[in-house]
Amino acid sequence: MALSPSLARNGNGSGSGGGPSGEPPKANEGGAGAGRTADVPAARPEPQAAPAGRAEDPAEAARRAAATTTTVRGRGRARRPSGRERHDEKITVYVSAEELMDLEHARLVLRGEHGLAVDRGRVVREAISVVLADLEQRGEASILVRRLRGR
Repeated sequence: MALSPSLARNGNGSGSGGGPSGEPPKANEGGAGAGRTADVPAARPEPQAAPAGRAEDPAEAARRAAATTTTVRGRGRARRPSGRERHDEKITVYVSAEELMDLEHARLVLRGEHGLAVDRGRVVREAISVVLADLEQRGEASILVRRLRGR
């Protein structure tokens, strides 16, 4: 599988197009399961016995049960946590249609060939991390410096 480097098109990484009218609507920005209500309980761990000589507080038992339950409305089964984490900071980056297609292609390759079901944001965050680590380690010889200089 070879991913085409979209940023090499014009030397500086900027593509044409990609204005606000071409943006797809954003779905589920609050993370996995945001805005859903729980109504199907997940499998629960074995109940823990109260220490000898004292009865368990019913409120504590309910709180513990609620904390171990992951549910989804309208689905007949409980879901495991996805590992997705919430991010507090946000930037907007405009990309060309070709760059967006390359990103989506990479996401599908990760899923189909490598068994990694990740969203485009995760792919972008990982790519940024790799490029910044290369910049930190190699400085002038980093891929980022070379591409931004057109070499």
